[in-house]
This record gives sequence, structure tokens and C-alpha cells, in this order.
Amino acid sequence: MIGVARPTPEELSRVPHHFIASHSIHEPVDVAVFERYALQTAQTIFTTHASMVVCGGTGLYLKAFTDGIDDLPAILEAVRATVNQRWIEEGLAGLQRWLADLDPEFLRHTQEASNPVRLTRALEVALTSGRSIRSFQSGQKADRPFRVKKIFIDWPRALLYERINQRVDAMMDEGLLEEVQSLFDHRHLKALQTVGYQELFDHLEGKCSLEEAVALIKQHTRNYAKRQLTWFRKYGWDLAIPGEAILSGDVSWTVITR
Repeated sequence: MIGVARPTPEELSRVPHHFIASHSIHEPVDVAVFERYALQTAQTIFTTHASMVVCGGTGLYLKAFTDGIDDLPAILEAVRATVNQRWIEEGLAGLQRWLADLDPEFLRHTQEASNPVRLTRALEVALTSGRSIRSFQSGQKADRPFRVKKIFIDWPRALLYERINQRVDAMMDEGLLEEVQSLFDHRHLKALQTVGYQELFDHLEGKCSLEEAVALIKQHTRNYAKRQLTWFRKYGWDLAIPGEAILSGDVSWTVITR
């Protein structure tokens, strides 16, 4: 899929990849699902290799893999459907208003107040347990049977933003709009509530022009990259590499060794 920058077939053939095209957009995949999948995959890889590289940019998911996550209550499908229906009917602002009543603490202490995936998760927990999702966050690290070396790439801000803008233009040239059009009937699935899809869904619904949608994709991607770097610094990642020294566009690596 263009919108998630899937590696090309040539790139996939050079290095074994995991968690690529592994789940349908109809399958609920959250941080707990990723943690289980990553741990199982790591165990398999370590039967034949002494190290592996986790590459990506979602700090919460990387932290879940390396440090573990807190146990959250199981969410009933009826609750998930209720929250999703509110999202369909009222959009991001509706989720924020609802959460302001149910879990104002979450909104006060998070950088993800504009992230519908984080908002829906917090709402699901609040409706299920009657408690703030933050009350389940103990901050305790899990024991892992591997060592971790964390690296993030500290691009000069102007260069980072230039590369983001170029990447969005390239994705549009590759057919991102056509891909989003083919997914329009599934636009309320959680897997598609991400930067690149939501802005073009809004365009297709007549809420903005195509030029405005593309500009918003660039803006929201830049905002996301800034939050990523803040996350990595906050959690003490081990080494920052100047962006000019490398060719990769990924913002972080986690090197895992037995």
C-alpha cells in the first residue's frame, strides 16, 4: 500500500522483512497485538541469527516490544462498535468532547489528543472499566530475553521537512489518491485513521480541495515526525546520528541481540 510506504518487492527480496502485509485492514491490530507478534517473531529469528533490527517510527509500539506494556481490560466488541459509531458521526471533535467527560486526565497529559486511534483506545478503556487509561500505566519494565541498542536519526529540521514534502509528492505521483478512492467505503476502519488517508478521505467527501489535502498531509507528517523525535529524546534513546551521514529515511532503529 502506498499510504504506508510499504517496501518495494526489490527491497523485500534483499533483506527478510516481518510485519509487512501481515494483517488485513479489517483485523484489529493494536499495541498488544504488535507486542505478541514481535516477541514471537524475535524468538523465531533468534533460532538462526544472533541479532535483528526493528525499524520504524511509532515509539509506543517499539517501547511495548522492548519494555512491555501494561495490562488493559479486554474491550467488548459492543463497546468498540459504540466508539467507532461516534467517530463516524461526530469525527475527531466528537471523540475529544466525549473523552473530556470520561477521561479528562488523558487529554491533559498526552501529546496524542489529535490522534483518533489513541482517543478511541482511551474511550474504550474508560467505558469498559470506568477508569482513566492512565491509571493502568504503571511504567514498570518487563524482563526481556535480549539486549537492546536504541538509535534515532536526528535530521536537521529543514532537511527533514524537505524530505517529508518530497516523499508526499512522490506518493501522490505513485497513485495515493487512487488507492484512497479504492478504500473509501472502508474509511472508518481504525487501520485507515492515519495521516495520508484521512486527509484524502476528507477531500473525497468534499471537505477540502486536493491541494489543501496534500498540504495537510505534509503538515501532519511534519507534526508527527516532531512528536517522534520528542518521544525518543524523552525515553533516553542511546545515540543520535546526524541525518546527513546516512541514506535511510527511517527515523529510528532498535537493534536487538541475544
